[in-house]
Amino acid sequence: MTTIGLDEVISEEPEQYDWEALVGGLNRLLRLKTTPIGMKLFRTKAEMEAIPKIRRPSAKHTTDQVVAQAARLGWTVGITNEDLAGAQCGAVIGLRPQDEQWLSGQSMKGVWFETLEDSAAHQAAMDVVPHGQFEAMAVSPLTSGRLDPPDVCLVYATPGQMIILINGLQWSGYKKFEWSVVGESACADSWGRALTTGEPSLAIPCFAERRYGGVLDDELLMAMPPKYLPRAIAGMERLAGNGLRYPIPQYGIQSDAQAGLGVSYPGR
Repeated sequence: MTTIGLDEVISEEPEQYDWEALVGGLNRLLRLKTTPIGMKLFRTKAEMEAIPKIRRPSAKHTTDQVVAQAARLGWTVGITNEDLAGAQCGAVIGLRPQDEQWLSGQSMKGVWFETLEDSAAHQAAMDVVPHGQFEAMAVSPLTSGRLDPPDVCLVYATPGQMIILINGLQWSGYKKFEWSVVGESACADSWGRALTTGEPSLAIPCFAERRYGGVLDDELLMAMPPKYLPRAIAGMERLAGNGLRYPIPQYGIQSDAQAGLGVSYPGR
């Protein structure tokens, strides 16, 4: 189980972001269907509740549902562990302990995994925020500016859109991204991992995210600290200048590829 402290990741002085311009760039370059949002952890419930126009749940929810209320409805929503329906949600974002009962995976035995050993191995594999640092979490559309800056930004996109976003991140200062898949509880692969590592984290949203969080069948989720957004957009702009842009036009599976490759790689 990865439990890297957040102080070194999110204790830097907040930078100034033009959220309208950044989201405008994402939508122009990727034609996103779903609103890009931010997620922020708070050390106290009072800090979270001080966010302007914050909504508080009146029923028990999963974190997936709370995230969806921001991404699908445009709401600013804040929660504590008491607002969450199950232990899994609160443990991933550090609002409840990753205690022995949670680590055992007992609730998943026979549901998602054959044995208790398999269930425990799944729990241990998840990237989670250490418990004890935060009491609350909030999500909000980036353009609202209410979480300024958020700890991580969440971008839902199709595979075609997502590879262009990844290409943009890799345009300058190339780095091979290596991501993991825990299966169910894939929020650990997206916001769990991004919060604990401070790196962009791609996830295939799981059954629960699609059933309860309204994630569409063709969507992937990228979570990343906000400092990566300007870099991704700048990279995508340069790629677009080279004719490498979204939507990716189909060339034809039986056509002579030399002409098309000659446009992308002139003189090479």
